[in-house]
Amino acid sequence: MLCPPPFCRDFLGGIIAMPIVNCPECGHDVSTAAVACPGCGKPLGISTAPARPVVARVDKQEQGIPPWAFVAFGVIAVLVLFFIFAMMDTANANIRVGVEGDRAGSSGTDRVDTNPPSYDSTVPAPPTSVPGSQTSVAQPEKGVVRIDAKVVSASGDPRPVGNEKFYLLENDLEQILSDAGLRPIEGNTLANSLGLAVMYPDRYGDFHSQALDAINENIEYSGMTDSAGKAELSNVDPGRYYLFAITKTADGFAIWSSPVAVNAGENNLNLAPQRLNEIRASAG
Repeated sequence: MLCPPPFCRDFLGGIIAMPIVNCPECGHDVSTAAVACPGCGKPLGISTAPARPVVARVDKQEQGIPPWAFVAFGVIAVLVLFFIFAMMDTANANIRVGVEGDRAGSSGTDRVDTNPPSYDSTVPAPPTSVPGSQTSVAQPEKGVVRIDAKVVSASGDPRPVGNEKFYLLENDLEQILSDAGLRPIEGNTLANSLGLAVMYPDRYGDFHSQALDAINENIEYSGMTDSAGKAELSNVDPGRYYLFAITKTADGFAIWSSPVAVNAGENNLNLAPQRLNEIRASAG
């Protein structure tokens, strides 16, 4: 290429300083890279130009790993480290929460519930299913005592005890009369002495009144029989009692005194006919 001395541009447009020599024909300054003298046109021949420094240009695609790959790898590494640290913080937080929860559960003073749940202390009776029905009936808590009372005369004919009171006592009749300090009528038990006092209140008035007072203090429930000798005592608390009644006729008296157990619900006391204690007209 021809360049104006003493400079020349390379193929990239850069300015390159060239060595200068004198033309042997006209003495004109000629670049050593020129083929002929620009002044006289004398061919100068091909001279070996000094070697130019070669700038090595490496294609980016021939470098192995491009620079942007290192940036991407760096970003990914930062994200991975951030994710690992985040997971470690979460695990530590869960451990701290678990430890605090264990401490709160093991200490009675760390946390107090100001609104504890309320519970109904009344336990209802279990319902009793009625066969063939979808409804249920609550089990009764009280008892009903039904009495069927009869007496047997000397002839052996039973007849109902009508319009007579039957009692459920707290204690046995003999024990009640004994605790009241009563002494039996000569030749009789305390129970038979009561029968004589009922038959002859004018003759045994003191015994009669003291015995009735002692019995009244031990009455728990009572009921009157109808003309058929049937009575019903309702709302009776389940438990053990002593059934008591006394009836008199023109010929004598009969006393019922026996322990009974009353359960919740129906209690049918079909009493065996009580034999009359007959009193002769000359008795007393």
